[in-house]
Parts: sequence; C-alpha cells; structure tokens
Amino acid sequence: MPTKLIGIESPVHLPSQNFCNAQAFSSSSSVFCSTSHGHGRNFKHHKLYCFTLSHRYSFFIDTRRKSQKSTSVSAFVCHSSLASPQTNQEDGQRKVPDVQTLLRRFWKVASPYWSSDDKIEARWRLATVFALTLGTTGISVGFNFLGRDFYNALANKDQEQFTKQLVYYLASFAGGIPVFVLRDYAKDTLSLRWRSWMTSYYMDRYLKNRTFYKIQSQSIIDNPDQRIVDDLSSFTGTALAFSLTLFNATVDLISFSNILYGIYPPLFLILLAYSLGGTAISVFLGRGLVTLNFLQEKKEADFRYGLVRVRENAESIAFYDGEENEMQLLLQRFRSAFDNLSKLLISSRNLDFFTNGYRYLIQILPAAVVAPMYFSGKIEFGVINQSVSAFNHILGDFSLIVYQFQAISAFSAVIDRLGEFDDLLTSSETRSDSESMEEICREFCTLNDPSMSNGSGPLNRASKLLTIEQLTLLTPSKATLIRDLSLEVCEKDHLLITGPSGSGKTSLLRAIAGLWSFGRGTIRFYEKNTRDALPCLSADVASPETTSVYDPKHEYSKLNKRNSRGVFFLPQKPYLVLGTLRQQLLYPTWSNDPAPMSDSDIPADSLSFLMRTKDMDSRPTKPTTEDLVQVLEDVRLGYILSRFDLDSTYEWSSVLSVGEQQRLAFARMLLSRPNLVLLDESTSALDEANEAHIYQLIEAAGITYVSIGHRRTLFEHHRSVLHISPVEPTSALLNWRFEPISNESAYNLSKQ
Repeated sequence: MPTKLIGIESPVHLPSQNFCNAQAFSSSSSVFCSTSHGHGRNFKHHKLYCFTLSHRYSFFIDTRRKSQKSTSVSAFVCHSSLASPQTNQEDGQRKVPDVQTLLRRFWKVASPYWSSDDKIEARWRLATVFALTLGTTGISVGFNFLGRDFYNALANKDQEQFTKQLVYYLASFAGGIPVFVLRDYAKDTLSLRWRSWMTSYYMDRYLKNRTFYKIQSQSIIDNPDQRIVDDLSSFTGTALAFSLTLFNATVDLISFSNILYGIYPPLFLILLAYSLGGTAISVFLGRGLVTLNFLQEKKEADFRYGLVRVRENAESIAFYDGEENEMQLLLQRFRSAFDNLSKLLISSRNLDFFTNGYRYLIQILPAAVVAPMYFSGKIEFGVINQSVSAFNHILGDFSLIVYQFQAISAFSAVIDRLGEFDDLLTSSETRSDSESMEEICREFCTLNDPSMSNGSGPLNRASKLLTIEQLTLLTPSKATLIRDLSLEVCEKDHLLITGPSGSGKTSLLRAIAGLWSFGRGTIRFYEKNTRDALPCLSADVASPETTSVYDPKHEYSKLNKRNSRGVFFLPQKPYLVLGTLRQQLLYPTWSNDPAPMSDSDIPADSLSFLMRTKDMDSRPTKPTTEDLVQVLEDVRLGYILSRFDLDSTYEWSSVLSVGEQQRLAFARMLLSRPNLVLLDESTSALDEANEAHIYQLIEAAGITYVSIGHRRTLFEHHRSVLHISPVEPTSALLNWRFEPISNESAYNLSKQ
C-alpha cells in the first residue's frame, strides 16, 4: 500500500519535534495524534508540516480554544509521491521491482508500436531480422562441421583433403559474413524506427492535457526528459538485442544439443547442471544491481539538470556572485552519483569474480571428457574440436543470465523508469471520477453574431467573453483561496485584479487558463461565430455537471483549438522558444513551417509519424514579413532589427532584456489577435510610458484584457477592478470585491 502523508497547515509556527506528542503546538492550538508511528518533516514554505502515516493507524486533530484569539489549523492527507521529490534516504530504501512487475511494464511499454499504424512495416522488418538471425545460426552449425573435417584432415596429414576443406572454409566466410552484417544492420534500422515512433508517441502523451505542467508543478517523477531521450533509446536497442539473443540462443540450443548429445550424453548433463547452478549464484550475487542502476540513471540526470540550470540562469547567478554556491550544489549532486557508482562498481566487481571464473573454469572440460574416447580410437580428432565448439555454444545459451546479468539489471532499471513514466501518463489520461468531481468545469460556447441575424437582436449590446459562476479556488491542501466568485467580462470590459501577494490572483488566472483544477465552480468562455454554432460544451468531459451528445474526444480537441484563438495568456516571465526571431513572433499560433516538398522530394524511407502538421483551417492567416517588422515597430522594438535578422537564431532569453522580452510577448499577442488576453503582471519590467503605450495598442486592436498588477498607473487603463483579500478562516464572508473604477476607487484600492 502506498505511503500517505498527513499535512497540517497553520498560520503560526508549530515545532516539528512535537508532532507525535499530545502537546500544545502554540499558545492557541493543540493537536493530538493517535499514532506513534509518525515521522515529522518541516516544510518551510507556507508553514506546512507533514509526517508519514503508517497503514492501519488512525489520525485526528482537536483544536482547542485557549484564549480570546483562536487559531485555525487545517489538516489534509495526500500520497507521498505528490508531496515532495524523493530524498536520498528514500532512494536508498527503494525496493527492487519483482519479475512480474517488470514483465508487465515491459509489455506495456513495448506493445503499442507493434499494433500501431506502422505495424505492417515493423512486422516485416522484424521477420527479416529473425530470418537473418536464423541464417546466422545455420552458418554457425555449418562452420562446426567444417571445423571437424578440417581438423580431421590436419590430424590425418591428408593434404588434398586439407586443401579442399580450406577452400570450403574461405568460401563459407565470403558467403556468411554478409549475412551477419545485414542482420546487424536490419536490427539497428528497426531499433531506430521503433525508437522514433516511441519518441513521437511519448512526447505526444507528455504534452497532451498539460501533463508536462502537472509533472513539473507537483514534482511527481524525476527527469522526464531523460526518460524520453536516453531511456527510450536504450529500451528499443536493448529490447531488440535481447529478443534476438534469446531467439538465437533457443535455435542454437536445439541445433548444438543434438550434436553434443550424439557425441557423449553425460557431457550434456554435466553442462546442464553447471549452467543452472551458475545462474542461481549470479542472481544471488547481483540482486542489488537493478536498484543501483535505477538510482545511477536518476543521479546522473540530476547532475546534468543542475548544469543546465547554471547555463539557463547564468546572468542571475553572476549578479548574485553565486558561483561558489553553485559549485557546492553541483559537487553535492556529483558526489551522490559518484557514491552510487562506486557501490555499483563494487557489486559488478563481485559478480565479475564469479562470472570470469565460471567462464574459464570449464573450458577444458569437454576435451578432458571426450579425450579417453579419442585415445581408444572411438572418435576422430576433429570430433574433439566439434564437441568443444558445441559445448561452448550450449554453455553460452544456458548461461545467458550469467553472462548478461549486468546488462539485464541495467535494462531492468530502464524498464522500471519507463514503466513508471508510462503509468503516470496513463493515469493523467484516465482521471478517476473522484478527481473529476473536485475539478473546476470549463465550458466553451459559441454565440450567434447579432449583426448576421437580419437586423434582429440588440446590435449595440456588448458580447460576453467570459463568465465565472460560484468559483471557489482551493490550494492542494484544501485551504480556500477565493470563495464563491461570480463575475462577467464583456467586450471592452477591461478588468484589473488586485490584492496582496498570496491572495490567489495568479491562481485565478491559472484556473481560467485551465492550469489550476483545485476547487469547484464553472468558467465559461464565449466566442462569436456565424457558422457551425455549437451549444456550450465542457472541456472537462469527465465532469458530471455537463452532458453533451457529441463525441467527447472530438469536441475536446475542437474546443481547445477554438480556445487557443479566443484566449491568450501572458505570464510575467515570457517564454522564448528555441529558434529564430521570426519563430518567437509566430509562437504559438503559427509554426515556421519549412517549404512544402513535392512527392519526389520526400525520401522513400521517411517516417510519417515524425511529420506533424497543424490544422490550417483553425488558424488565422499567417503574417507576412512586413507584418512582423511592423508589429516590432509598434511595440517599440524596431531597433533590434539593426542587430538581428528575423531569421537569426540566438539564445533570446539571454540576448534580450526582460523588458524587451515582455514587449516581444505583446507583439505575439497583437499578431494573434485573440478575443481575450490574460496578463499576469506582464508589464512589470516596463517603464510607465511603454506600459501605457502597450495598453493603448491592445485597446486599439479591439482586444479585451484582464490584468493582474500593483501599479497605480494600471487603473487608468481598466474599467473595473476585482480586489481579492486573504480568506479569514473563521469568517464565511466573501473575500473579494468587484466595482467599476473611478478616481476615488482607484485611489482607495491602490492604497490597500
């Protein structure tokens, strides 16, 4: 059963050493735990305290009033996998997955490709590889008999027969070597094709439904990038190699067992007992290698990620003079990888002592056993060589686990990491009913344009863009951020959201954007459309609050496309893509597609699943180069064209200042022309003149905006204000206030 965590959230300090005792935590509250199996951990942020709750032990909290001023303490239960990343101590206690779990995960990861759209090509290539492998086994058997006749001719001093066998040997080499080479080439190309499909498959699942955001924000698993890049590459190559090795060993065993058993049956039985005993000892000696290989993958990835963070935050580290601290942190991560690798090398060394002895101890056994038969004249000298060759083949087949144990343990770690990743992606795709009940319902509606209805309808009435109904936002610990918020945003109804830090302003924008699901209520978007009008459809297709006769998957995809055109979100720190300046401006509405190729230009071996195209009908017309230059001039970034060409590629987050990056993000938005834009302190790095200029551009473009900000100058660019205050735990009153902006309200609110 998975470990659970009990969390306690309090506005006052609670000493973590008292967690398991029936003592007062503060002057105003006391907590009693009925379990003595709790292990406290102090989470410094938000005064959050957690400790492990063992299975079959209960827990309760009793808050007692000791003074006139009471203190509220909230508790929650969560799975430990969502609470924090694994610590080194937890890494050391990681359990080795059993064989059944590894086989289940292997099948779950490996099987989708062989039933995919590429299955026909894949199966033909796999059949070719197996056929070539069968051919190499036949060639090996032929060499076994050629070797027998060759050494017989040599022992009999028969020069004519010796010359004849030598010619046969050379001819067999000339014909056999291409088969071995083609088998390896066919295996490697199939492995590359398999990896390409799996990379596309896992990246699609990773980026779908914002799973990448959930993984990063909740620290559910470590290094998903490494699992996609390194582990997938290792998995496909090793899985195919092991499959061929197992197939080759099976065919080899059948072929050479008949030869060896026909020469001397007791020798075959000795070999069988020797190999089974060696396998058992290898498993015993190498039982910890799977866990060590798993941890080594993780620790190497952690160290590499630390170096990437130094590169991405080079300027901030330089400003802080933080080189020494970064050096300490990087060395700490490297030492962790070094210590684990040292343990891995020790385990490998101990296994190698046995493996090498196992391999060389028995080399003279077949010759020693059949030598008496040769001395008595029952067999020829070539039969000794044949028996040694057959013996070594069968020994290798029976001792597959002994010889490959380190590779198998490393492969098991890869299976475990990919299986864990796959399980997480599957759980994200298939949410449980209990989860959907707790989530916020987001709906998208199409409104008929009154201007297209033959004069009927109120032409001057502003169209609704966004409505929020009875929205309550919660933290992951179930503490309330915003209570029962209801509001409506119409065209030109520019809304400013204010409030102290930590009151839930950004969480509200995240909920509107679909990134925050903790809470309840309905967020409804509206879009004018004169054709193909649809009723309100829910993006949360699993929610019981909305029913629809449409296919959920089809409508969900369609609605996401509509939402991507209707709502645009600008965070405080803009995201700059890897690419040219042109791609920065076109992101995310358009992609800088390469020039279309004719059918004759497309390579014959191109992979269709690596070629993705966007739905051109769902996007507005792509801006021209003149449009891109003009929008840069509009946001007062035209001067950068004297330094960079539109098709120049740089690390733009390092080249441009934060203020320039924010203006570049506004240029993107102006090109996309959404109906509604959500601004999370998106002008924080701009001076007041540039800030006013940007808001005037958005107003002139006819785009409605909802802003979060603290500057008093923002009030003159908005028509209404939503002020959010921290929730009082002991009060049932609403913690928000919505009112039109006037000079007096702007002054009062800016002082709060």
